[in-house]
Amino acid sequence: MLQTIVHYSLHFLAPGVLAVLLFRRVWLKAWTLMLLTMAVDLDHLLANPVFAPDRCSIGFHFLHTWPAMLVYIAMVLSPNRTARILGTGLLFHMLTDFIDCLWMFTHCRGCCESSALKWLCAWWLA
Repeated sequence: MLQTIVHYSLHFLAPGVLAVLLFRRVWLKAWTLMLLTMAVDLDHLLANPVFAPDRCSIGFHFLHTWPAMLVYIAMVLSPNRTARILGTGLLFHMLTDFIDCLWMFTHCRGCCESSALKWLCAWWLA
């Protein structure tokens, strides 16, 4: 229950804080755009099953992969403010999902070892 509250707070409330801190003059637009980056989870619809409580999104869904994250980093480095806002929202979304994976791994060792983050298991679960 706490994990779910933290996860969704990071997805919906934390971007508001980021918007105020990083894009103060246009914070409401920035928060709205960052909330729209939740659409990145549409890639979950291509998975079978669509939702698996013991599956780490990072590295599994195609918009949650390292190559996709490189695109999000490039967006943050863009001179275009809208692209920077979207890139920030997407990277924060990935961080939120990464935190959720780490939390899940503490309760499910096999989940870590079968995920794209298995390289992290020995360190995280030590």
